[in-house]
Amino acid sequence: MNDSKISRIGVLTSGGDAPGMNAAIRAVVKTAWSFGLDAYGITRGYSGMIDNDISKFDKRGVSNIIQRGGTILKTARSKEFQTPEGRKKAHDNLKKHNIDALVVIGGDGSFRGAQAFSNEFDIPCIGIPGTIDKDMAGTDSTIGFDTAVNTAVGAIDKIRDTMEAHERLFVVEVMGRDAGYIAINSGISTGAESILIPEKKADLIKLVNNLSQKEAKQKHVNLIVVTEGDEYGGAEGIKNYLKLTLPGADIKMCILGHIQRGGSPSAVDRLLATRMGYHAIKCLLEGKYNVMVGVINDKVKFTPLNEAVKAKQTISEEWLTIAETVS
Repeated sequence: MNDSKISRIGVLTSGGDAPGMNAAIRAVVKTAWSFGLDAYGITRGYSGMIDNDISKFDKRGVSNIIQRGGTILKTARSKEFQTPEGRKKAHDNLKKHNIDALVVIGGDGSFRGAQAFSNEFDIPCIGIPGTIDKDMAGTDSTIGFDTAVNTAVGAIDKIRDTMEAHERLFVVEVMGRDAGYIAINSGISTGAESILIPEKKADLIKLVNNLSQKEAKQKHVNLIVVTEGDEYGGAEGIKNYLKLTLPGADIKMCILGHIQRGGSPSAVDRLLATRMGYHAIKCLLEGKYNVMVGVINDKVKFTPLNEAVKAKQTISEEWLTIAETVS
């Protein structure tokens, strides 16, 4: 039963796509229906809100999407929404559809937009963290992270096969911008000899010494996993440095790129997205506005949007130590 003043909600996906976004959309819409709310899909994120690309979900609107990667609502980044004029257009379009509240599935940039929009027009917004980078404070994981790591692990396992066949040193770059979660998780999972992440300054002299010692012991197969936002320029920067310092070494590079953002979401991401989507609607009906839905220690937590966009989740010292110990 719905006793709140909210009767129509809009849902959008914004920023980079992440596997599991469709599962979150499905959960938001189905939960809204269960409480007697109408649900509207906003295509292409904030750009679609400005262009009035808004339509009501019918009963088949979210059928057979939980297993699909990407997002049925599409996504985009909108410079116009960063202006007061753009946000005013977006608000006017929401009012045309009598939409009372928004559920925004995305990352920190998406939440900054939601916070600004809500402050200006008093529209309740709920954030659901959908990003493969897992760089949001207020939740142990984000939608898409588990799938992205599994994709990276599968690719790196295949690279190791050919790496061992040819006795090569391979530098593999994974996504994550300035967050090293995908690198440290996929690197540990694939037995990487070195893992380079933005959160910890890399000691390249030590790296070269370690590789030289392994070379002297006839260990010619070495895997380095590096985050794209690494201070030395990702895989290409590391490869170029090693070529100068390890003359004669057979060094190859692979940038996994956007393959990590695609594909069918894992069961973990489907469940996380469904749980978050359900609680996003419950949140609105209970009067908890302008918060991000997170899960910490298997308990649902709500973090104010203005705090969620300021803080970043940090990699624990334990995992940094483990990565260095087992490499």
